Amino acid sequence: MKVLVSTDIEGIAGVFHPEQTRPGNAEYEAARRCMTHEANAAVEGAFDGGASQVWVNDSHGGFRNLLPDAFDARAHLVLGKPRTLGMMAGLEASPERVFMIGYHACAQSRGILAHTINSFAFARVALDGEEVGEAALYGRLAEERGARVALLTGDDVFGAQTLPLFPGARFVCVKTAHGYSSGITETPAAACDAIRRAAKEVVQSASSERWAPRPRDACGSLRCELRVQTSALADLFCQWPTLERIDAVTLASDAPGIEHVVRTLNCLSAMSFMLR
Repeated sequence: MKVLVSTDIEGIAGVFHPEQTRPGNAEYEAARRCMTHEANAAVEGAFDGGASQVWVNDSHGGFRNLLPDAFDARAHLVLGKPRTLGMMAGLEASPERVFMIGYHACAQSRGILAHTINSFAFARVALDGEEVGEAALYGRLAEERGARVALLTGDDVFGAQTLPLFPGARFVCVKTAHGYSSGITETPAAACDAIRRAAKEVVQSASSERWAPRPRDACGSLRCELRVQTSALADLFCQWPTLERIDAVTLASDAPGIEHVVRTLNCLSAMSFMLR
């Protein structure tokens, strides 16, 4: 069995403040080590459960946070950007299972460091009227590529939002949110132990599970509605020829499938740096 581990940083145990997620300071260096250790715990657990190959996608910021020399030697690391599938790069290798490690709740919810893709630019993303976060977007992309989302880790708000989207997935709660930048956390060691056990059990049980992947673009055209943080961002994004402006800060477009949505959002996120 092949496994893809997509790893973000905001949902890692002990991470509560934006400073911990931004390169160039000691707090970030400590947080990226914790991110690496939780990702590697998922790798070790997957191999202990019988996985044949494991890819690890660095899915935060510039996609070069993970420390390669701290990983199990059997893992393959997906680092750097740009990349077509963003946080799900590695799907090209056709994994059967996907783990989302260190993920977070969607923008303007009460989760720790909650946002969707780009906190500077995006206030809300909705598909066909339903608000979605990164896990919903990328999990749907994984399913349409034939992989099952099998393991999720992060805070309790993320778990409550995301578990209903992926029936049968396992959730490991590594911290409890009291607000955007406060809460209660497991220790890094305890979080890694729990993730390692869960990953092993998920892979061990996979052979007996019956699951039919979602056909690619099964739902046909999708309506994506994007609320941005300022009207200046809407001015900028409306240079994109397929976007329709609904009001001062709301844009919409129709897309042929989820990959189109993800790639468009990532391009808009990159464009937003013009206004920083």
